[in-house]
Amino acid sequence: MLGSCSRCLGARLGCLPRGLQALVQTSHRSLISCIDRKDRLLGAGGPVSARGRGLPAPFGHPGVSSPFRPVTPGLAPRSGPSTPARLPVPVSHHYPASMGLNEEQKEFQKVAFDFAAQEMAPNMAEWDQKELFPVDVMRKAAQLGFGGVYVRTDVGGSGLSRLDTSVIFEALATGCTSTTAYISIHNMCAWMIDSFGNEEQRHRFCPPLCTMEKFASYCLTEPGSGSDAASLLTSAKRQGDHYILNGSKAFISGAGESDIYVVMCRTGGPGPKGISCIVVEKGTPGLSFGKKEKKVGWNSQPTRAVIFEDCAVPVANRIGSEGQGFLIAVKGLNGGRINIASCSLGAAHASIILTRDHLNVRKQFGEPLASSQYLQFKLADMATRLVASRLMIRNAAVALQDERKDGVALCSMAKLFATDECFAICNQALQMHGGYGYLKDYAVQQYVRDSRVHQILEGSNEVMRMLISRSLLQE
Repeated sequence: MLGSCSRCLGARLGCLPRGLQALVQTSHRSLISCIDRKDRLLGAGGPVSARGRGLPAPFGHPGVSSPFRPVTPGLAPRSGPSTPARLPVPVSHHYPASMGLNEEQKEFQKVAFDFAAQEMAPNMAEWDQKELFPVDVMRKAAQLGFGGVYVRTDVGGSGLSRLDTSVIFEALATGCTSTTAYISIHNMCAWMIDSFGNEEQRHRFCPPLCTMEKFASYCLTEPGSGSDAASLLTSAKRQGDHYILNGSKAFISGAGESDIYVVMCRTGGPGPKGISCIVVEKGTPGLSFGKKEKKVGWNSQPTRAVIFEDCAVPVANRIGSEGQGFLIAVKGLNGGRINIASCSLGAAHASIILTRDHLNVRKQFGEPLASSQYLQFKLADMATRLVASRLMIRNAAVALQDERKDGVALCSMAKLFATDECFAICNQALQMHGGYGYLKDYAVQQYVRDSRVHQILEGSNEVMRMLISRSLLQE
């Protein structure tokens, strides 16, 4: 799969190596080049590493374009110990973020890190506070191939592997975890249509999804069926060449803004075998949306109920056969769990870098916090848990790509472990910032809020334990 991208002529929208070349041609510098050689612990550059390199300086460095005052290391302004952290720079080709990756994967990673730092991180606070859905920025991401990362190339996708996808989403999530999480859901929907749709459906729906001309939402959860998804009640009764949908879906990311809704609904009897998958397009009569939910995090993507009232949808929009919908939904979620866990990696990665920089600048008892062995050990534990999570996720991604029998269990383990551990990392990072970490002027609190929900969605972590234990007991 990787080879297919490098062999292409580069004219197709969505080719990642072509995207990298475009960045070079437009003098769009990768932050990889600004990493100080001494910054090896997590593979990340700090405030000093951009000095003298002709690059935009990260927060806290003289010359940065920022609404906050620059800070001389060790001299805290009255408002806090350092300039509020808006531009984390958790980027490097060094150990361990790119450990084990081939050269092409490192290129993808560089493109994603660069895009996160240039296009997402400077805006993530505004998107969060104003609850903005960054359509234009996501379409820019799609020009680099991020709208259909693991969708086949004949319909405009990048045709990459699950491992490549994880690497990309981790990097993007350092810039804005909430926005990257939506992009991951959009990718999951596009993959479901690409994998289970017929040729007409693939060529009708996938190209505009891969360019993000159109956006997609995944509709499984209902007010009365969360973890027990197979008990869903939304009905789809066939009348001639249409299905008539009635019911509602809850907690749908992108609802009201998305153009394509991949809906699991009941066309048959009770249980999973009575569920089918139908694509409902925005503007279809009978389709409406609930109020925009007010959330703790994930504020750069809207969340609403999706409501069907005698909503007539062509039978031609059914993906797969009748009764196959639950299987399609579950297969989508297996990859979705890898994706969302990768977003947690990005949040934890950025939080560790912010904490490292804070410890170097903030002084208490006459010396930097970084001189405290207790805090050094805390930082070491955070880094260790990040790397362990990353290795679990990448191992599961390879297993899923290879369709191994243990793939589902490994995806569940990775999602469970990584989302728990990465949230704990972000939360510890906030604690190590002290009172400043609780202020919205500092980015670490946003990573905490945006990563918390990852322990709930794409199958709660309690359900992950259930799936893991079931696989063990059935051996």
